[in-house]
Amino acid sequence: MPIPQKLPANQFDHFYRGGNRIGALRGGPGGPMRPEEWIGSVTSRFGEKEQGLSRLASGELLIDAIATDPVGWLGEEHVASFGNSTEILCKLLDPDQDLPVHYHPNKAFAQEHLGLSHGKTEAWIILAAPQGATVGLGFKRLMAFDEVRSMVKNHDAQGLIDSLNNYSVRAGDTVLVPAGVPHSIGKDIFVLELQEPTDLSILLEWEKFAVDGEVNGHLGLGFDVALQALSLEPLSDDLINRLIIKGAFPSEKLVSVFRAVADEFFRCDFIPSQLTPLQRGFSVLLVLDGAGELTFGNAIPMSANRGDAILIPHSAGDWQASGIQGLLARPPKS
Repeated sequence: MPIPQKLPANQFDHFYRGGNRIGALRGGPGGPMRPEEWIGSVTSRFGEKEQGLSRLASGELLIDAIATDPVGWLGEEHVASFGNSTEILCKLLDPDQDLPVHYHPNKAFAQEHLGLSHGKTEAWIILAAPQGATVGLGFKRLMAFDEVRSMVKNHDAQGLIDSLNNYSVRAGDTVLVPAGVPHSIGKDIFVLELQEPTDLSILLEWEKFAVDGEVNGHLGLGFDVALQALSLEPLSDDLINRLIIKGAFPSEKLVSVFRAVADEFFRCDFIPSQLTPLQRGFSVLLVLDGAGELTFGNAIPMSANRGDAILIPHSAGDWQASGIQGLLARPPKS
């Protein structure tokens, strides 16, 4: 029977700088070019076979363990709805530079052009941010396809950066980023990201980064096709109010850090430090603070400390957390 367990660090090299705060929190190697950790991942990097996949403490790949006992890990209802897919990918992002303007295709585009069953809607849970930090989300005005294509072709990085709306963020805020919406994350914003389980990014600019966007920026589709997945319309004020939550956590009680618009993709709750009962189900717990204990209906108790990433299978039963604050990521309801 699968058991709850702490995950080893899973940082790896990327094309942008960062990673030291991840290393400090999770006991990983840190930076300078390892700005991401993929946690509880059954998703590999685009074009790679194993990089990005999480290993258990035993060294076994999580994806292989789930294939051996999908019901034990995920539950009967989940498997009936989604098969062996966990339906989520959790990441820590720790950029030491502003991220490039980019976007991700939706499910329909990914199915048609890449033969995949998921797109990439994502959300950012802001763990730390410098004073005055901002994120870019959506175009300021309606853009024409040819206008954006020309900016990409001419490497007009500053024009693309300036084309986005910027929103201030601080620790405790959350931002849902629908597939297709152009976006960027500012320097030194430390993020727990939840997303659909793919690695599908399309770059609009890459001037300051160790990547050749002309070759690797369009998922092998070419920009004429890849840009068809881009949302050219600005986001309405009503939608922004549903996508961005100011002060979503911490809280003195168990609360969702997203609004209902995220539920079809993933769920995430903030766990307060007092004794908190939780329902069974596959989940990934990142402990943000404290030193406490997790007790399970069908598994032995385990300690939980700041920086632990704990994988909790469905078979562990209903459970309780005490003495810690953390973020609990779950797949959508089946």
